[in-house]
Amino acid sequence: MAVQLNYIAGEQKASRSGDTKEVVNPVNQQTVGEIQLSNEQDLNEAVEAAWNAKKAWKKLAGAERGSYLYKAADLLEQNVDNIAETMTKEMGKTLPEAKGETMRGAAILRYYAGEGMRKTGDVIPSTDSGAFMYTTRAPLGVVGVITPWNFPVAIPVWKIAPALIYGNTVVFKPATETAVTAGKIMDCFYEAGLPEGVLNMVTGPGSVIGQGLVEHPKVAGITFTGSDTTGKGIGQAAFARGAKYQLEMGGKNPVIIAADADLDKAVEGTVSGAFRSTGQKCTATSRVLIHSSVKEAFMQKLFTRMKDINIGDGLQEGVWMGPCASEAQMNSVLAYIEKGKEEGAKLVYGGNRWTSGEYKDGYFVEPTVFDEVKSHMAIAQEEIFGPVIGVLTFENIEEAFELANDTNFGLSASIYTQNISSMLQFIEDVDAGLVRINAETAGVELQAPFGGMKDSSSHSREQGEAAKEFFTSIKTVFVKG
Repeated sequence: MAVQLNYIAGEQKASRSGDTKEVVNPVNQQTVGEIQLSNEQDLNEAVEAAWNAKKAWKKLAGAERGSYLYKAADLLEQNVDNIAETMTKEMGKTLPEAKGETMRGAAILRYYAGEGMRKTGDVIPSTDSGAFMYTTRAPLGVVGVITPWNFPVAIPVWKIAPALIYGNTVVFKPATETAVTAGKIMDCFYEAGLPEGVLNMVTGPGSVIGQGLVEHPKVAGITFTGSDTTGKGIGQAAFARGAKYQLEMGGKNPVIIAADADLDKAVEGTVSGAFRSTGQKCTATSRVLIHSSVKEAFMQKLFTRMKDINIGDGLQEGVWMGPCASEAQMNSVLAYIEKGKEEGAKLVYGGNRWTSGEYKDGYFVEPTVFDEVKSHMAIAQEEIFGPVIGVLTFENIEEAFELANDTNFGLSASIYTQNISSMLQFIEDVDAGLVRINAETAGVELQAPFGGMKDSSSHSREQGEAAKEFFTSIKTVFVKG
């Protein structure tokens, strides 16, 4: 059984604590590996390594930094089968999805490698005719990267890659549940020859390693993806000491089914958005808002399509939906289902722990649909992060937009309609950082900015060129002879 070590200053090291924790497969509880339960000393060593490496890394040309990312991308692609299989065993995502995510990680690395050859500033006219004025960008320094378990390759890579290309050094704290997969990402960076101390990884509890990163005086920036409760605490702690912070904290994403929607496309998009990855996406469809005139037809098509969802071990061919990532996550989803019943929503599909033969001990939840949901209910307001959707009915498009906005979150939203006026009004009126027309709520392209409104984010954006805004600071230069 593999024991995942920390990566500090170019070496793999065991934690000083000597303590480890088993990572188990949510399908059968078999051990996937062990990870270090690191302590404050381990974290300090990693931060010092990043601090000592930042000056030399910053001075490299952008193209030279990019060359390491290109090499890491090639290695990620070469090891896609092994990385994807580990991901599936650790958190239950189906193997095709895991392979797709790993390949996306390679594409992200190549995209940001190219950023090393793009402009870093602008020439600005000065009021002094004898002067030359321009802007350039300076890296923050040491950046702490804290990531969740639901996208254990894509999310770390879309944070680490821009941090590195723009001249920062990194201390990476992955989710405990997927730290073995994280170690395989680190292998690719290390095999690419990344200089000592530029990228470090420390595993362990959030209360020690995560909080320690946020509070460390030598960490200039924190980028975090996870729950809104944890994120708000990170933001407050970072702000208190003047560190820059970036938070992506989930959503309660609506899909609107207008009276003129193509119902077959709407059903396919709803099922994919809600139940792929077992609903464990921050952009997953959680609320389905349906015009009353097409509700009956839509629901019939929805139930027919849901019967085709094949549940099981994501390593098996043909499996469409795997387990929840952990027992705690499964119990949380089941608790929300009970809450929905108590609140008076009508359970019309699923709603139980799924057990079948060899999977009787797995952390599976049936795809679940509640009807007659009211906007004030917890299942319409709180992020469930599982295969559960709530159906709400509307009579006109203005009411649909009001329902869509009636939540503290604002990450993604979609609408199915053929009406150009409704599309434009949706784009204008819906409070979400990502809006999609005749497409599911889930789905982000790596070259496009990603982030939410309201409680879904700290109002910064990840991915694409927008990542530059967080990982650098603008420096204005005035030169006079």
